[in-house]
Amino acid sequence: MNTQVKKELISYLSQYLTENKKEKIEHIVKDRTRHVSVVLEDVFQSQNASAIIRTAECFGVQDIHIIEKLNEFTPFESISKGALKWIDFYRYKKINHCVKDLKEKGYKIVATTPHTKSCSLHELDITQKTALVFGNEAAGLSKEAFDLADEFVTIPMVGFTESLNISVSVAVCLYDITQRLRKSDINWRLSEQEVMDVMLSWTKKVVPASEALERKFFEDKG
Repeated sequence: MNTQVKKELISYLSQYLTENKKEKIEHIVKDRTRHVSVVLEDVFQSQNASAIIRTAECFGVQDIHIIEKLNEFTPFESISKGALKWIDFYRYKKINHCVKDLKEKGYKIVATTPHTKSCSLHELDITQKTALVFGNEAAGLSKEAFDLADEFVTIPMVGFTESLNISVSVAVCLYDITQRLRKSDINWRLSEQEVMDVMLSWTKKVVPASEALERKFFEDKG
């Protein structure tokens, strides 16, 4: 489906939205980014999974990559507060497959850890597309994740406790990075094609009976 057809389909489906919802989609997509993405390795607590999704959506991060080698990623809808439908999820059984996909898209892989010698979060170079990798609640990141990482980053802390809860760690990292991106000259926004794809996806999710309406659109179009 080319860009023009996508625009026409979005316009067609949007007539079934309230003006407020339509304007909100058009406004929010402008602040969406794939310049930073989140990778979660074997996160198993549903409450944390849900909080991470909610945080990513709030900060405008469009993609979450999920490694389910040992644990299934099962967020609670009630905690994520509806954020599930606005995020794009990519699921893998092996982290090397995830890393390969991300590198092909131009990402550098940054492992988050309080242990390995690394740069401080506010010193992390974000000029290149960045995938932040977070480990699970019990064991942290696997050795394979460390071996595949291009860089390491840590959140500066001054207390006796050496690490934060994973959902809090994600929130701190995304806040810092997205704030810096928005103040920079980096081209962090979605491309025109990505904007169309995201808007179409969102519109389909909120328009009742969107699949039937889409079929009618193409039937009428001939």
